[in-house]
Amino acid sequence: MFKIVKREELVPSSVILHEIHAPRVAQKTRPGQFVIVKATETGERIPLTMADTDPVAGTVTIIFMVVGKSTALFASLQEGEGYADLIGPLGRATDIEKVGHVVCIGGGTGIAVLHPIARAMKEAGNRLTVILGARSADFMILKDRMSALADTFISVSDDGSTGKKGFVTDALQETLALGKPELVVAIGPVPMMKAVSEMTRPDGIHTLVSLNPIMIDGTGMCGGCRVSVGDKVKFACVDGPEFDGHAVDFDGLSQRLSAYKEEEQAAMEIHRCRMEAQAANSDQQS
Repeated sequence: MFKIVKREELVPSSVILHEIHAPRVAQKTRPGQFVIVKATETGERIPLTMADTDPVAGTVTIIFMVVGKSTALFASLQEGEGYADLIGPLGRATDIEKVGHVVCIGGGTGIAVLHPIARAMKEAGNRLTVILGARSADFMILKDRMSALADTFISVSDDGSTGKKGFVTDALQETLALGKPELVVAIGPVPMMKAVSEMTRPDGIHTLVSLNPIMIDGTGMCGGCRVSVGDKVKFACVDGPEFDGHAVDFDGLSQRLSAYKEEEQAAMEIHRCRMEAQAANSDQQS
C-alpha cells in the first residue's frame, strides 16, 4: 500500500491534494512525468501528473478534481490510508533548458501539472511569466506557490473574484503585445490549450501542451491513449504527455475523452447510491 501522509481539500469536496509515500518514484521523477494510481486492487487505473515530489521525504503529490466514481473513491481516502498501486514515473520528462522568456499558462487543475515545470524553467534561468485561470477564486489552486516563482504573475477568473475578470487568452494577448516569448507552456482544459495554441500559431511561438487522454496500462501496449499529432498517431503515455500544441488534433482528443461519458455517469450514480446507503446504515446503528 502507498500510504497517504497528507490530505488537503484545496476546494471543499471537489479538488483534493494527496501527498503519498512512494520513495522510489520520488527519487526518479522529473518535471512533466506522471503516475498511474489505483485505490483498490480491482479499481480503475487513473493517470495523474505529479504536482510535486520530495526525494528526501520520499513523497509524491497529486492533485485531482472529483469528476467520476474513481476520483470520488480517491477523495474518500484519508491520511493513514493509501492506494493499492502507484506506478511511475511514466512518460517523457519536459525538456528543461534556458531559452529566454517562458510563458506558463495553467487552467483549473492543470495548474498542479504546471507547477513543477514552471519551477524547473525558473531554476534553469528563464524569465518567467505565469498566467493562471479559474472559474472563481475558490478554484484558483497553488496561487501563492506559482506567484512566488514568477517574474510576472497574472491571474484571471471567469467571475472576476480573483485577478482580472476574463480568460487566460485575454492575459496572453496582453503579454504577446509586449513581445514575443521563446516558449509557451499551456496546461489545462482541452478548449483552453487549443485556444492558446491558435493564438501563438501565427507568430510561430513554440507551444507545449500536456495531454491527459483515456489511458489504461501507461506503457504504450493498450493504445487507449492514442492521439493525433501532426497527422501521426502518438501514444500519450510513452510519446508524451507533452506535445507541440500546433500539431495536436484537439477536436479528436475531445471526442475520445467523451467516449465513455454515459458509462462514467452511470458508475458514479451507483457509487453515490452505495455511499448514501452506507451512511444511512451507520446512522441507524449509532
